[in-house]
Amino acid sequence: MELFLIDAIGPFFRGKGGRRKNWSKIPFTSLEAGDWPAIEEDLRRFAEGVSRQGYNAVTLDDLAHLAPHPLHEPQVAERIAFMRERFARIFRMLHDGFGLKIYLTSDVLPLTAAIDAAMGDDPAELDRYYQGLVRAVLDDFPELAGLILRIGESDGKDVKDPVRTRLHLRTAPQTNGMLRALLPEFEARGRDLIFRTWTVGAHPIGDLMWHRDTLAQTLEGLDSPSLIVSMKHGESDFFRHLPLNRAFFRVKQRKLVELQARREYEGAGGYPSFIGGDCERLARYLTGVENMAGISVWCQTGGWHRFGRRAFLEGGNRDIWIRLNTAAAIAVFKHHQPAENGVLELLGPQRALAAVELLGHADTVIRELLYIPEFARQKLFFRRVRIPPLLHVYWDTVFINRATRGLLRHFVRQPESALRGGEMAARLFTRMMDLAQESGLPVDDIEHMRDLFKMLLLARSYYFLADDPAMAARIREAKRAYKARWPRERRYRIKVSFAPVPLGPRSIAIGAALLLRRKRGYRWLDRLFVLHGLGPVFNALMRCDPRVLPKFLRKSAMGVDTLFK
Repeated sequence: MELFLIDAIGPFFRGKGGRRKNWSKIPFTSLEAGDWPAIEEDLRRFAEGVSRQGYNAVTLDDLAHLAPHPLHEPQVAERIAFMRERFARIFRMLHDGFGLKIYLTSDVLPLTAAIDAAMGDDPAELDRYYQGLVRAVLDDFPELAGLILRIGESDGKDVKDPVRTRLHLRTAPQTNGMLRALLPEFEARGRDLIFRTWTVGAHPIGDLMWHRDTLAQTLEGLDSPSLIVSMKHGESDFFRHLPLNRAFFRVKQRKLVELQARREYEGAGGYPSFIGGDCERLARYLTGVENMAGISVWCQTGGWHRFGRRAFLEGGNRDIWIRLNTAAAIAVFKHHQPAENGVLELLGPQRALAAVELLGHADTVIRELLYIPEFARQKLFFRRVRIPPLLHVYWDTVFINRATRGLLRHFVRQPESALRGGEMAARLFTRMMDLAQESGLPVDDIEHMRDLFKMLLLARSYYFLADDPAMAARIREAKRAYKARWPRERRYRIKVSFAPVPLGPRSIAIGAALLLRRKRGYRWLDRLFVLHGLGPVFNALMRCDPRVLPKFLRKSAMGVDTLFK
């Protein structure tokens, strides 16, 4: 492995904490002219920190805000010119001052209202337009080592930028054609095209990350030395309890494995969520896999939440849980050492022993109490996506309601085991508090984790025990105590509702049998109805009453309607 890549968007979120936000890319519309001196200073601090740990490349967002076009509206053109000037300074500082390779991200493809109106929906015209943007950025910024292309996800519904991205490539042949057209541009300039297989499940290309035929068609005939294929370690997002994505053994091109240090589904750096053990397992599984080019670590990117800790930029060690993960990844994949060596390097011998024990207990608590292991280990697919192994907690929200209860009771056949496992895991917090004190790590983070996970344990009792009128009162009282104890910017949102739902156990069982499958391959029912007929039904339902779905499903990220495209 020669490429040790880490995202560098944290400096652009200075002063943006405390409210719920999209962490998937730089918040360009909220950046003011007066922000840039502080951004540049934070980038220097960040570059020093990641270079010292052993990273040799960074990612920044994004092509859309640095690529001019004659059809851009005057205001957009002016903003892009300003961004180009600022980013040119940043690129020189990172490249010349720290020797870091720089990769620029790009969704395929970015549009403005004027360009959309001028070009319409002609795929060939849009392809040429995007290829022109790529050429311009590669030529104008010689410091760039390449681009990172995301074709399976675009801007979320919360993005109010006049430059917005939308899904453009819908099939494997279309994607293959785009890559074939772009790769000569990268080869001629000696740059890398990093192609991400991640998708949110929209359109026929939506199963790219796990369907071997879609992946093979997409990469067919692409043997360019400039191409690197970047894949998440599992067949879903950055979750635990997922097996290794077998695509690593099938893809012959150079490859990156994507890892997440600031765990967007596991506290976002607010409590210990150590990936050292996962890194060691991945490294063992990947032994002998040809053309492994390196790792791509996300230390800031990902999620839709209000947790504001920024990697390598916090005072008082508030980012320590993130930096422990970035250190572990480097120890395992770059130095071929145990993850514990990363902890030792960061904390020193006096603190490392207690810290390693603490991180091990935190890993157990997360696997056994944040996740419900029996559900998390099930292989479930809906349309083109693998169902995440974490159903009742999403980003910064815990769901305690009858719908969640009904679903979990359907899939979890041994609820007594789930309850016992959660209770045993919760007992570890007493020891974890002592270890945090002993190792000089943030004790209040463990206190918050303890209080949050007590809430999760209570929720688990509600999910799996028989109906008890007193349970609702206990949960509401626990929620009040949790909110009173922890400030808004740190705590999870506890969404509680005991209102009845129209779906009983029999309806859930029938729906699961019809809509979900336990194998990757599509059933005849999927091809006949789930993949093609379900979308129109869903759209008709939304037109009649959009409120039939919770707001978070309709408004967060790209919205649940994306799944039905």
